[in-house]
Amino acid sequence: MIGIKAVIYLFLVYLYINKPAFYSEYPRVDKLAGAVMVFLGPSLAVSLLRLVIIYWYIKKHRFKSNIKDNFILGINRIVSILNTVFTMVALMTLFKVDPKDFIFSVSIVAAALAVTFKDYITNMINGLIIMFSDRLSLGDHIKVGNDEGKILDITLINVILQNEDSDMVIIPNSVVFSSVIVNQSKQNTKKLSIEFEIKLIHGCTPQLLEDRFNKVIEPYQDNIVTGGLSVKTISVHKDMAQFKVMVLLKHYDKIKERAVRRAINTSLLELSTLKEEYKDSGYN
Repeated sequence: MIGIKAVIYLFLVYLYINKPAFYSEYPRVDKLAGAVMVFLGPSLAVSLLRLVIIYWYIKKHRFKSNIKDNFILGINRIVSILNTVFTMVALMTLFKVDPKDFIFSVSIVAAALAVTFKDYITNMINGLIIMFSDRLSLGDHIKVGNDEGKILDITLINVILQNEDSDMVIIPNSVVFSSVIVNQSKQNTKKLSIEFEIKLIHGCTPQLLEDRFNKVIEPYQDNIVTGGLSVKTISVHKDMAQFKVMVLLKHYDKIKERAVRRAINTSLLELSTLKEEYKDSGYN
């Protein structure tokens, strides 16, 4: 793409210097060529600068050439914004708009747009901040409020997640920027937690539940931290007790995590029919 820009720009510069005869016959072509030059010149310079910065960044961090990274994503977004500005300047040149009048008009329009689309502008600014931040990266598994998933993309408007059901979850950048975020990919382990309630008549204690769940997750020990399962009592009511089971996984694996969650949920569903089993086992 840069090569095509360079060839077109050099060709237009050549025509501008030599002033071919058809420029005199068709002045509109001359104006159009000048406007294209006004766009291509700075656009080509910015594109070359972008390549240099990205090359330096990849070499510095020893990344692969096809790496997807927030910094590179942010640079690409800024280049897109600058190209939009260069397009507006080129149009001014083409239609011979007075820069002072244009700036004054744009200022008025910009003020009106800032009031009307303040949320949109806030999202753009927050998006750029997120892109250049090292706290969130493409591919990270995060939790924002009740939404949890893998970051697929960060745009100037929103963050796109893929949840456990492979659904696309689109969250505005302003929400991400102002929310409490749990970035599980930045941790050494991945925490799986399930909250549930059990009737007191079943006589379930945290220790009994831990023993039962540890047997349930034995087939998945390769991806579970040793001693990484625990059961916590959240609250006790008249007829019900609320618990939370937490399992520390060695790394994030959607398929294995889903299998562990399914095994624990299946065990929980079976508890309602195991009252006699608990009595016979000597726990009560």
